Amino acid sequence: MLSLFRSLLYLALLIITTPPYMVLFILVSFPLPLHWRYRLAMPWVRFAIWLVKHVLGIPYRLIGAENIPPHAAIVFSKHQSAWETLLLQEVFKDAVFVWKQEIKNLPFFGWALALTPMIPIDRDAGKAAIKHLVELGRTRLDEGYTVIIFPEGTRAPPGGKHRYKSGGAFLATATGAPVVPVALNSGEFWGKNALFKKSGVVTVSIGPAIDPKGLTASEVLARAEAWIEAEMRHISPQLYLATDNLATDNHEVDSQTPT
Repeated sequence: MLSLFRSLLYLALLIITTPPYMVLFILVSFPLPLHWRYRLAMPWVRFAIWLVKHVLGIPYRLIGAENIPPHAAIVFSKHQSAWETLLLQEVFKDAVFVWKQEIKNLPFFGWALALTPMIPIDRDAGKAAIKHLVELGRTRLDEGYTVIIFPEGTRAPPGGKHRYKSGGAFLATATGAPVVPVALNSGEFWGKNALFKKSGVVTVSIGPAIDPKGLTASEVLARAEAWIEAEMRHISPQLYLATDNLATDNHEVDSQTPT
């Protein structure tokens, strides 16, 4: 019952505060340079983060903070819910996300987001999308922003995964920026498109930065994926036990099948 109350209160506060703030943001920030637009957007971000922590009751514990680079970097993060699109902006300072460009059509929030330094991507554009990501990502890195990418491209259920995509790895090899892998279990408390959230502490684990120098994009992606998926099994072992056992059983059956 408490989780229901928290979820409804969180939703009500967002509905009440977001439209007027976004309208004011659009009117004030439209003629300003991007870095000023970013600064003007941050009070709403900090307010939304406060709501997540104190109204929903979903704070986080941070592992591996010493692995956060002191300069601009590329973050490859596990993506399970909307939680990380807010809270990772507190973990990584001056961070921008790569986001699907259709979000800009959302009233108020999408319109305001389109005015910020975030990096919109047409996921159906293929190689053109990768080229756009590399060009705009390089610009944002040069401006001092950390670029956060969800290499799976969409939210994965707790205990699951999607195919990791190579766009962010091409950005790393093109710019030489380090790749910081991040594992987290937000989906255990905030499900995909879930109206009602469950209170609890999200674990955010940050791995050692991967230096892309001398590596191919495929090698960068493989190293990041390997670290993230291995760390997910430390964070949420109970969710991967059945899946891993099934994979082991299937491998044993295949190895015993005559060829």
